[in-house]
Amino acid sequence: MQNSYEEILANMVGVAREAGALTQGYFARFRDLEIGIKGPADFVSDADKESEQLIRKRLFAMYPDWSFTGEEFAPVTGTDPEYRWLVDPIDGTTNFINGMHYTISIALRRGNETVCGALYNPASDEMFTAIKGQGAFLNGDKLQVSQQVDVGLMSVGTGLPTSNIFTFEGFYDRLEKLRNPIGAVRIVGSSANSCAYVACGRLTGYYEESGLVDWAVGVLLAEEAGGIVTDWWGRGPEYYEKTGCVIVANPATHAYLLEKLKDASVKNPA
Repeated sequence: MQNSYEEILANMVGVAREAGALTQGYFARFRDLEIGIKGPADFVSDADKESEQLIRKRLFAMYPDWSFTGEEFAPVTGTDPEYRWLVDPIDGTTNFINGMHYTISIALRRGNETVCGALYNPASDEMFTAIKGQGAFLNGDKLQVSQQVDVGLMSVGTGLPTSNIFTFEGFYDRLEKLRNPIGAVRIVGSSANSCAYVACGRLTGYYEESGLVDWAVGVLLAEEAGGIVTDWWGRGPEYYEKTGCVIVANPATHAYLLEKLKDASVKNPA
C-alpha cells in the first residue's frame, strides 16, 4: 500500500467533517425536509443521498481503484478488489429527520476485515477514530470501555425492531427479562453511535439486529477500546456480519447479554 493507514484515516476524517457540514445545513431545518420511505420505519432524505454522493466523490478522487458500498446507491467494484469503503452517510436517519443526533460512518475494509474507520457526530462535533491494533479515540483522546461489573449498574443500548426484522419474534419478552435487573436500557437511534458509546463508556453494552455498513466502524471502536463483539450466540464476525445480530459490550455486560439472548432461535445459523 502506498499510503499509511494514518494518512488514510486523516483523509477519512476530513471527508466525514465535510459531509457533516453538508448534513448540518439540512439538520438545521429538519421540520422542512422531504422524506421518502424505503421500508417499514426505514426513511431516507435528500441529505442522505447528497452526503453519500459527496463522500463517494471525495474518496474516489483520492483512491480511484478501491470499491465502495453505501446505504443509498448501488455498490461500485473497483479495479483493486482488496479494499472497499463501507459508508453510511447518515446513520440514524429517523433521529436526523426529527432533529436528534446522528452519525456519519466511513469504514475501510481490507478483505473481510475493518482496518480503520471514522465516525462523526456533527451535532456534538464528536469524531471517533480507530486503526486496527492502535486503539480507539474520541477527538484525539484514547478510549476504554467501562469497567462496570455490577449488573444493577449496567446501561445497555438497543433498538426496537419492526415486524419485518427476523429477531422481532420474542424480542420484547427478552427485553423485559434483561431490563429488570440492570440499571437502564437506552435507545440511541444510531447503531454506529451506540457502539461508539460502548467504546467510550457511556453504555456498558449494546445489542441489536442491524447491518455491517451501519456498525463496521463502531465494532472496530469497541474492540480497540477493550470491548467484546460477538453474535447473540457468542460467535465471531463470520456469523454476525451475515445475520446482523450483534452484541458489543464490556466483558461483564457481554456475558450478561449472551446469557439473556442466546435462547433466540430465529435464523440462528449453524
